[in-house]
This record gives sequence, structure tokens and C-alpha cells, in this order.
Amino acid sequence: MSAKHLSRIGLAGNCLKTFQRSILRGLSSVSVKGRSCLTLKDFSPREIQKILWVSADLKERIKREKQHVPLLRGKSAALIFEKRSTRTRMSTETGLALLGGHPCFLAPQDIHLGVNETCADTARVLSGMCDLVLARVQRHATLEELQKASSVPVVNGLSDLYHPIQILADFLTLQEHYGSLAGLTLCWIGDGNNVLHSFMMTAPKLGVHLKIATPKGYEPNQSIVQEAEQLARKHGSQLWLTQDPTAAARDSDVLVTDTWVSMGQEDEKEKRLRDFRGFRVSAQMTGTARPDWTFLHCLPRKKEEVDDEVFYSPRSLVFPEAENRKWTIMGLMASLLTDYQPQTPVPKF
Repeated sequence: MSAKHLSRIGLAGNCLKTFQRSILRGLSSVSVKGRSCLTLKDFSPREIQKILWVSADLKERIKREKQHVPLLRGKSAALIFEKRSTRTRMSTETGLALLGGHPCFLAPQDIHLGVNETCADTARVLSGMCDLVLARVQRHATLEELQKASSVPVVNGLSDLYHPIQILADFLTLQEHYGSLAGLTLCWIGDGNNVLHSFMMTAPKLGVHLKIATPKGYEPNQSIVQEAEQLARKHGSQLWLTQDPTAAARDSDVLVTDTWVSMGQEDEKEKRLRDFRGFRVSAQMTGTARPDWTFLHCLPRKKEEVDDEVFYSPRSLVFPEAENRKWTIMGLMASLLTDYQPQTPVPKF
């Protein structure tokens, strides 16, 4: 990245601090109650910050202060899983239970979704029996069909286009570590996938600069790139795309990668491993990042994606990041189902 480009980032950072102070005014009045969350593209900066504030508040009150916070007593959620999961299932089930609610896990063999019953009919049935539907699906269109017919909030637990609940956990983790988000430079190294798409729809709104390095042929969805460019211009952040991972890592605060072979891509494994050579996050690569760099990975992790020296280093935040999946899904569910106001001070975003 050129010195000229870096200077622009520095100037943008000053503007972002002023911008962030202004959008935090009146954050308590922000509400997303009754909304669905299929993508964070649909949420404003203040709405995302309010969800993160609620998440941080619940973590403080429940984990650290050992308080009982039964915000969702009497509420239930249908959890539809077309794909296997560790973090999404555990975080949602344990988080809902902690808030006094009841999770109902529904695997493909348990329901008729899109097979013997249309998605719309399933949504209508579940709307009469529960207060929220979280669905981890193959196709994003399935979520859109569920939402269209549902009278209760629908949450994206992962789709082929977006993974919003993962990004909420990532930004809570970074906010906790750095003390604030505005002005950070986040570097994505790897596949142009659903997790990256969610970063692209969220980072600019939080004042986070985003550098993306993907191999040729594995770039993010072009329409999402165009939307991210518009968001970056609107919010005064920087978006940079390249095929050079070392150049992207240079002077970055946060290095992020993900699996190179997602569920359903197993037949492409050999080709993908060849195409992603040079994209492994290594100690040598982190040497070009800023001195206080950190590393994120949404898990599960394969060794070809990141060196053990990085993955298990003190600068790796992957396990706090995994735990924060629980607190952010709790924050999101509480925000969508109640008018809860945090009792802890507003974090510095």
C-alpha cells in the first residue's frame, strides 16, 4: 500500500472519531425489536453498536457479576440446522437457556422444510409455536422465504452468502481487546466467502478499514463488493482488494482467515489447496503487521490455513472469539425480542 494511501487512512481515522462520537448520541433510544437478521447489511451503524452493547452488558452481568437475567423467560426459539455445527448450536442453546428461554433443535430429518412442506408453510407453523427462528441453511434464499412468511424474527445462523452472527462475535472480541473499533485495519486473507461478505457489510459502518486478499478466482461476490465500496465512501473508511496476502497484511491491526474448503466443497479440496498456496497466515506474514496485531479465525481450523505459531500465540483471539458467539447471539436475541436497555456504560466504539 502506498504512503499516499496510508495517509488517507490516517486522515479518515480522524474524521471517523468525530463521526463515531456523533452516532453514539442517543444510542439508548435505538431499538431493533421485532426485526429479523438475515444480513447486517440491513442494520445501521447505531443498530449494530446497540446489539454489541447489549451483548457486552449481558456478558458483564451474567459471567462476571453472576447475576440472573431471565430476559427471555417464557420465550422459545426453533433452531433449524441444515448443516452441522458446534459453535452456532451450542451458543444459541446455552445462551437462550441462560436468558430463561427454551431452544428447540430441528435437524433436516426432524422437519419437512422444503421437501414435504414449503418453506413458507413451515414458517407459518413455527410462527404460531415459537418466538424466534434461527436457521443455518445451504441457500440464503431459504432464509428469505422463511422471513417472508414468518410473523416472528428470523435469524441467519449461516447461509451461502452471509454469516452475521459470527461477525458480531468478532467485533465484540476486537472491541474488548483494543478498547474501541474505529480506525482499526482488518486484513482478510483467504476465500471470498460468507464470513468475508458479512465483514464487508459491517466493517465500514463501524469505522474499520478492510483489506482483502483472495486468490484469483476466489474473489468476494461482485455485487457485495460494490455495496461495500458504497458503504466505505459513505462512512469514510477504506476498502482495498488484492491477490497479494503479504501486501494486505502489512500495517494491519487484525489478521483474519477462515477455512479454504467449506462444507459442501469437499470435492474441490485438492484444487483449492493448490490455488491457496501462499495464503497461509504465518509468523513471517504477521511480522509485516502492526506491533499489536491480533489474529481471528471462526473455526474449525485446518493447519494449512494458519501456522500453529500464530494460531496458538498470545496474540490469537480465536478462543475468546468462539466464546463471544454465545454472548452476541444472546445480545441479538434479547434485542430482537425485548426492549432491554443495558445497565453497563456504553462501550467506546
